[in-house]
Formats: sequence, structure tokens, C-alpha cells
Amino acid sequence: MAELKLRIHVEGSPERLLNLTHGELVVGRLPECDLCLPFSEVSRHHSRIYQDRDGHWMIEDLGSTNGTVVNQLLIQEPQALQNNDAIQIGNTFLMAHISHSVTAKRTQTASGGRTILRSAEELQQQWLQMDLTDETFTTQQRMIARLQYLVEISKGLSSAESIDAIFEKVQTIIFKELNEIQRLALLVDVEGNGTLRLVDAAARYAVNPSETHSQSWISRSICKRVFDEKVAIKTVDAQEDQRFEGENSILAKGIRGALAVPLWDKNQVVGVLYADASLRLKQSVDAAEDEEDLSFFSTLANLVAYSVQRWLLRRKLQGEERIRQQLERYHSPAVVQQLISVGAVDHGRIKPIEADISIIFADIVGFSAMSERMTPTQIAQMLDRFFEEMLQFVFAMGGTLDKFIGDCIMAFFGAPEPQEDHADRAVRAALGMLKRLDQLNAAHTWEHPLELHVAINSGKAVVGDVGSSQRVDYTVLGATVNLASRMEGICPPCECVISGDTYHRLSKPEGFFLLGDRTFKGIDRPVPVYQTRRRKPTIHKPL
Repeated sequence: MAELKLRIHVEGSPERLLNLTHGELVVGRLPECDLCLPFSEVSRHHSRIYQDRDGHWMIEDLGSTNGTVVNQLLIQEPQALQNNDAIQIGNTFLMAHISHSVTAKRTQTASGGRTILRSAEELQQQWLQMDLTDETFTTQQRMIARLQYLVEISKGLSSAESIDAIFEKVQTIIFKELNEIQRLALLVDVEGNGTLRLVDAAARYAVNPSETHSQSWISRSICKRVFDEKVAIKTVDAQEDQRFEGENSILAKGIRGALAVPLWDKNQVVGVLYADASLRLKQSVDAAEDEEDLSFFSTLANLVAYSVQRWLLRRKLQGEERIRQQLERYHSPAVVQQLISVGAVDHGRIKPIEADISIIFADIVGFSAMSERMTPTQIAQMLDRFFEEMLQFVFAMGGTLDKFIGDCIMAFFGAPEPQEDHADRAVRAALGMLKRLDQLNAAHTWEHPLELHVAINSGKAVVGDVGSSQRVDYTVLGATVNLASRMEGICPPCECVISGDTYHRLSKPEGFFLLGDRTFKGIDRPVPVYQTRRRKPTIHKPL
């Protein structure tokens, strides 16, 4: 006697299994129906599944509004069901599995676990070393066709740029060649930390895309085992297999038939190709076909792995380029390369740390009064040239630009890469700025000569990316920074003042004289301040 099993896929609910050995099943929206589907697109009495006098399972539409679809075709009259037929009633899918009780019993006893588990590497070698001369004509045709598919997809994948293009080529061949597969998913270790992310999914028959991408039909435990152990798995009924005993996701999601293989190349596993399938294990002489299907699926995954690795590398390079562009706003190119190479950048952000630094403030004397006599365009042009000229000395000394504060340059040395001589670097950068400004003034670069205040302090500060999810700034924070900002206010034009902490860190503390101890707002101690002995340039006062 034929037994009918219906796998019921309803969006947002675990898969259910319904067994029918005789009689009929009425499907509809009303509660009294044998299978109640309380959805607006389902009629009150929508369809009927029954057994005819010869024991064949039949399906007929009961005059429903939206009709009953079998294998993507709207049925007009009662139709015999075949094994693996897909029935669509509204947005609900029923997969038909027809077996005879004798056969079912033999399958259960013949397969101890109803699961095939093989090493992915062995399967690859098995496929590559197959001998067509020992196969039947039908098998030869099938295997030659699959070889042609592999060649075809290899060519297509080599030109695929996006992950969507890669997956589209794969699903077309898999749904065409492996009739048992109903849904397909590509999971990739995108971040390289062993966590699989669903990057694309597809279904053989038209279903709600959100359901296919919901991951409710994917066994994470099976995927994890495939990924961690680099094995290929084909299971007919995962819930009855002792190897998956205790796996809550399999039980909760109603997962039964599944096919999963690792995406691997050169001993590196980058993801998993997973399929939800109406599977069966064949008997005696046909048993080798199970191995062949798994081997073909696994070999196809090897080709996909190469393309996925290319996609991951391209994604990484694009990410590094974005990070590089972001970091080069603050750091010299050499520092940026060092940060990326040592992995100091975490998802585009540099974590705040405490560092020993020297901080420098340099701003234009009398800028507010000057800007009153200039148009916004003139101000922007002047500052662009000023910043361009001054920053070259910061970057030349391996410094980091913190920010522009109006006409002020705030920069620091000693982070993100430690620099034992950060005080020397800061002083050389400051003196370079002052000397270059003298040259620009002598060349009448601007309508009126510019004067500069420069102040430097050294000590501990918090350094890193600080901000919200919308905006992040790489900056320094702390008392060391606040003191440097206060010191800038007592600096004479075209000179540089440094704190005692900076002075005592200099390898050759020359060219500075002690101004004495000074007090500053918010600082609870006197601070020894030193000043340069520069020759003050002749300045033409503004009219």
C-alpha cells in the first residue's frame, strides 16, 4: 500500500510532516478542514487529496479562488501525485513523498543512520578520478553532462564580480541537475572569525523571498559541523539520525532532509553550501548514485569556494581602501600602512588606548580681526594654502592630525604607533612650520603676512576613535591636551613655547630659555614654560 507523507512549509512556522496511509485530506481555511490553513489567499474548501480505487494518491481543486498549483502548473482536473511533487496552496507549500510500506521498512533497516557523511577531500578525488568506462550508458550520459556543467560554471564564475552573480550561476545548475533540492543557501565566513553569515538563498518554486532568507529552514548545527570538520553531509531524516541527537535547532525547525558541503580551497574553508531537500537513500546497485550526487555537489562547491575567496579578497581590499582614505585624513601614508599591516584597525575604527604623546597647537595670530576684512572665499583660499604648507611638517615627522579648529592646527606625536622621540619630532615640526611661514611671508604669498602661535606639551593621553555610530573622530583626550591648549595663549607671535615635561624629554634641549612657572585655568599646579630664541621676523602690520 502506498503511503503519502506531506511536508508542510508555512511562512514563519517550523516545517510539519503529515502521514497519510488511506482516506482523504481536505485542505482549506475553515477550522473543520483536515488541514486548516487560515490565510486569506486560501479558500474555505480549497483542495482535496485522496486515494483512488487503485491506491493512487490524487489531488483535485475544489473550485478555489486562487487555484491549486502542482509543480508550478495550475491543475484543471484531478491529477495523480508523483513522488517529490510540489503543491502550492496560496503561500503554503506541500512536498509529496510517496512510498510503499515494504520499501520504507527496507530503507529504514538498511541505513543505520539514514545519513551519508564523507570527507570533502575524498569526495573531490573520487569525482576527479572517476572512470566512465565502467559505468552504464545512462550513468555515463549523466556524468558527462555534469562534467560539462562544471566546465560551464567554471567559466562563468571566473567572470562573476558580485556574490549575487556567483550564486545565480550556481543555483541554476543545481536546481536543474539535482531534482531533490528545494531550497539552496550560501553561507560565508565573511569576517574570517568562523561565524557563518547567510549571504544569499533561493527556492526552486516561487515563495515569499523573506521566508527563504529567514534561515528558519537552515540547520546551524549541520553547517557548523560541515565547516569545522570539512565534511560533506547528506541526510534523509536528521531528526531520526543519532549523530544529530540533541541538536535543538534541528528539532525546533522541523529540519529533515538536508545536503551540506564545505566551500574550501587550499585547505581553507570559507563557507558552506546548504540545501533543503526531499531526499531518499537508494538501495543496492543504485546506492552509488547517492555518493555521486554528494560528490558532484561537493565538487561544485569547490569551484564556488574559489570565486567566494576572490570576492572576500576584493571586499577586504575595498574595505582597506575605505579605511586608508579615512585614516589618511589624520596620518601620514607610512603610519596608515603600518596600522593596516599590523591589524590595529578594527572594523575601520582604532580602539582608544592610553599613550605617551606630545601634542601641538598652532594657530594664526589675530585671525578673527583679519577675517573681518576678507570674503568667505578669500578666507577659505588662505586657510587651504596655510594648512597645506604647515601639515607637511607634521606628516614628515610621523605626526597625526587631530583636527582643524578654525584657523588652528591640532596635531600629536607618539600615537597610534609609539615614538620614543615624540617630543623631538613635535619640536622639529613646530620649528619647521615657523621657518616655512617666514619664507611664505617673504614671498608675499598672502596680502598681509601671517604670524603663528605654537605650543607643545607632553604626557599621557587617551588616543583613539571617539564618537557615535553616525560620526567618529580620531582624537586625543585628557589633561595633557588641555594644558597645551592653554599654553598656546601665552605664546608670543612667531615663537614656540613648550612645557617642562616636553623640555626634559628632548634629546638636545637647545634653543629654548625658561620663561618661568606659569599658572593656567583648570590646572592646579604651576607649570614651567620654555620659549624659543628665534629671530623675530619683520612684520608689516595690517592697515
